[in-house]
Amino acid sequence: MSAVDARAAVTRAHREEWARVVASLTRRFGDLDIAEDAAAEAFATAVEQWPARGVPPNPGAWLTTTANRKAIDRIRRESKRDDKQREAQLLYDDEPPEPLGAIEDDRLRLIFTCCHPALAMQTRVALTLRMVGGLTVAEIARAFLVQETAMERRITRAKAKIKAARIPYRVPSAEDLPTRISGVLAVLYLVFNEGYLATGAGTDPVRQDLTAEAIRLTRLVRALMPADGEVAGLLALMLLIEARRTARVSASGELVALDEQDRAAWDASLVAEGHRLVRERLATGMPPGRYQILAAINAVHTSARDVRDTDWAQIVALYDQLARLDRSPIVALNRAIAVAELDGPEVALAAVDRLEDSLAGYHAYHTTRAELLRRLGRGRESRAAYDRAIELAGNTAETAYLTRRRDQLGVRD
Repeated sequence: MSAVDARAAVTRAHREEWARVVASLTRRFGDLDIAEDAAAEAFATAVEQWPARGVPPNPGAWLTTTANRKAIDRIRRESKRDDKQREAQLLYDDEPPEPLGAIEDDRLRLIFTCCHPALAMQTRVALTLRMVGGLTVAEIARAFLVQETAMERRITRAKAKIKAARIPYRVPSAEDLPTRISGVLAVLYLVFNEGYLATGAGTDPVRQDLTAEAIRLTRLVRALMPADGEVAGLLALMLLIEARRTARVSASGELVALDEQDRAAWDASLVAEGHRLVRERLATGMPPGRYQILAAINAVHTSARDVRDTDWAQIVALYDQLARLDRSPIVALNRAIAVAELDGPEVALAAVDRLEDSLAGYHAYHTTRAELLRRLGRGRESRAAYDRAIELAGNTAETAYLTRRRDQLGVRD
């Protein structure tokens, strides 16, 4: 096997097996640092050995076994003599393990461990993206719009706090779930978003492994909390976005904007399931939360057989409702995009320009400005905005789309 083929196999295994390996090690050794380091060492060993020996028949099992050996070696190196008995018990104890939760899924337990309320919300999200999503620190830093070094320190401190506080590795009891669920949902949403618009260097523009895993785990959370509206809302949101996946990237690898997608290529079963969940939540008459409103917005989009049939007034009204719950500039930016369809690009551009201080480093802000300026015939300004968006975008398909849009511009002003 060539080195190139072996590295491709390791990359594929990392996507498919990282979370499973880390979660298994965390359950066994109870230490996030040991779990992460041993998993990383196992993948590094795969890079060295697979070109010569070939990819094993079961890469996941090979990686887990190798990572376990790496972890044991580390414990033996670092443990003091008083710890030897504990190590022996760890390796050879035949006592049945204590129950770990209502749902036997290592990755879900790992998410709840990382999302303990003793950690700040952003720290919970960042740590879980690293430990469960397998995202690099650089990718997580981009998602939070912070420096990579700052994110590295945040993740390191979080792991240390979990260890010092002896935070248990388990799905919490029913009484504890409400205090943990907001962080868990935020994590799952960001994992899904990274798959939906992947930013990692050398990755595919869409990472179906991440979107599928986020959906799978959200379904498990819904089994734990079937009456929770936000859990149902997040699942509906993911399904309605995932339904469009095959239509989002062209054969040449370029992003296809929503208004240009072949709607016949959308997954009708996922659309139907997402719509059903949205209708069920509306029928309760309960005030919707953030994910339920986002799901409703996507339900409006996916209800239109043609982009010209989109009910933009309803979408703007839903964004108004969302803005009362979430005053983030990104919500305001997305609302402005809908306003452009309802009230025109000039009104929308005025709203977008007010967000510059908050979103100057966010590629979608410059993409939105570029499109609005284009519609207003302000070609030079539009080109400059496209240039900045291309500079900031980390997704290959999106970069290709933006480059084509920019290159189509003539000098209009």
